[in-house]
Amino acid sequence: MSRTIQCAAVDLGATSGRVIVGTWKGGRLALDEVHRFPNQFRTMGGRAYWDLPMLWTEACTGLVAARRKYPRLASVGVDGWAVDHVLVDAGGRPVHPVYAYRDSRTEKLSAVLGRSGFDRIYRLTGLPNYPYNTSLQLQETLRACPSVAQAAARCLFIPEYFNFLLSGRMVNEVSLASHSQMLAVDGLKWSRAAQRFFGVPSRWFGAPARSPRVLGPVRGVPELAGVKSVLVPGHDTACAFAAFPGADDGSDLYLSCGTWSLLGCESPVALADAAAREARISNERMGDGSFRPLRSCPGLWILEQTLEALGRRPRHEREWRGLIAAASRESRPTGLIDVTHPGFFHPKSMRRAIDAHLSSHGARPPRNVAAYVRLICDSLGRGHAAAVDVFTRLSGRKFRRILMVGGGSRNRLVCQATADATGLPLVSLSLEGSAVGNLASQLIALGAVPDLATFRRQLLPQLSPVTYQPRS
Repeated sequence: MSRTIQCAAVDLGATSGRVIVGTWKGGRLALDEVHRFPNQFRTMGGRAYWDLPMLWTEACTGLVAARRKYPRLASVGVDGWAVDHVLVDAGGRPVHPVYAYRDSRTEKLSAVLGRSGFDRIYRLTGLPNYPYNTSLQLQETLRACPSVAQAAARCLFIPEYFNFLLSGRMVNEVSLASHSQMLAVDGLKWSRAAQRFFGVPSRWFGAPARSPRVLGPVRGVPELAGVKSVLVPGHDTACAFAAFPGADDGSDLYLSCGTWSLLGCESPVALADAAAREARISNERMGDGSFRPLRSCPGLWILEQTLEALGRRPRHEREWRGLIAAASRESRPTGLIDVTHPGFFHPKSMRRAIDAHLSSHGARPPRNVAAYVRLICDSLGRGHAAAVDVFTRLSGRKFRRILMVGGGSRNRLVCQATADATGLPLVSLSLEGSAVGNLASQLIALGAVPDLATFRRQLLPQLSPVTYQPRS
């Protein structure tokens, strides 16, 4: 009789977080979301910060509830968004505020990097010049507060900091490190040259660790006595990629569509030549250190912010279905928006930003809420198609389909728009991508599953794929 194993995934998102328990028995995974909580950055004095005590309190609330419901809980792993970090002293106490990546403090430094030095940095790290990169955030912090160089002993990304609070161990994980613009594109090491360029002390970072691996017993939460803390791929996108049941021949593209749309593939090598630099290919890593080059663009963030500005954000799933149905009945817009335009990164009003963008191109703004939704969904489809074209050209590979997870996979308008724009079948998977990848890594670390390929093969029959064929 097969052994039953229960693991808890703490999955931190920029707009919400959740604690999900996975029960593994007989090669099948059952999920139970025991706690969900909202998340947003807080603005103070014109600056944007994360409410870290709130996030930790909510994560603990979920974990304690999970242990109460599942007394035999074996382990816990934490994943979340990348780039944002906690500077701590030798005892693990934060010594500087935790900024949110949408803060504007690094924009000028990003512009300077774009004018001088970026070509070299891309050759070293394979990371585009995103204004929110950890490298630029740390550069700005050290220039604004030089004393931080002496006060801080370590730099931990937010999931790593939560791992420290759970296990007492400070470990830098490779998938998070790869999004910092300071990890070397060759090998598994920090780029000292990149760190020197940005003025970041190399002593703040430990050797990048592969995942998964057991960190040790949970010490920071008494209610979790006996539960193991597991280092999983800390970047939620790496977890989502791990959960994709892709074809063995590498012919699938992966699309995680949530706040951001992240499209890419698994690759044994980086795509880091001049053409990749111009295409803004981000050579990020899987937990085992292999590459997952991807291209990112704003995703459902644009839709959610527009509905907030219009005061019409749906309150539950039925309202969402009604809104998508109404948008589907709208005529195709004659002009689309460029979802990669910097004006959509963090505008004061997303609706006004869209209206201004359309007007500058001689197009009229939508006449109602449903028309805005149709415009945004069709525009996201075109943004995804642009990324597909880039990967096809740079990799020299022929891709046969797109596998899609995330909130966008439940939006049939986005799914169909993507299939139409790319000319490829899109397979929407009923898969809690980042949470499932998190849980898979814990099961591998505990020895319940031999490797990721085995987990993917066993997971595939449990999914309920919906295929969207491209229409002419």
